[in-house]
Amino acid sequence: MADRLTRSSARNIFYGGSVFFFLVFAGLVAHSHFYAISTSIGGVQPDEAVARGKHVWERNSCINCHTILGEGAYFAPELGNVWVRYGGRDDPEGAREALIAWIQAMPTGIEGRRQMPNFNLTDQELDDLTRFFEWVSNIDTLGWPPNEAG
Repeated sequence: MADRLTRSSARNIFYGGSVFFFLVFAGLVAHSHFYAISTSIGGVQPDEAVARGKHVWERNSCINCHTILGEGAYFAPELGNVWVRYGGRDDPEGAREALIAWIQAMPTGIEGRRQMPNFNLTDQELDDLTRFFEWVSNIDTLGWPPNEAG
């Protein structure tokens, strides 16, 4: 065996390692893709109301104040489990009505408290947003957030 690394063997190690790690990366991407599809809420894709609710969430930049599944600003409460906090698992219609009433009541006008602006959402937009919150609450987050309060 040679005492030193030749130029051609260094090149072969580089190319061989590059190909090996590219294949490992491609395999991990494929695994992640199929794992996400198979575990996402029983493999069910969101319906049109959920998609419209997500658009309401994005259009009004809710993430600038709220977090959802740990992503976003920490100015206002986590909304990934807001559906559960409002009793959506026991009474879905009651939770939907309570969330809509809470959103419509903003801002409360209480001095010294952070206030959510009134976005003047239509009834359809409010219903779609609550359906988005319901869908998000059913994602298996492996225990996130760590408590029900968010």
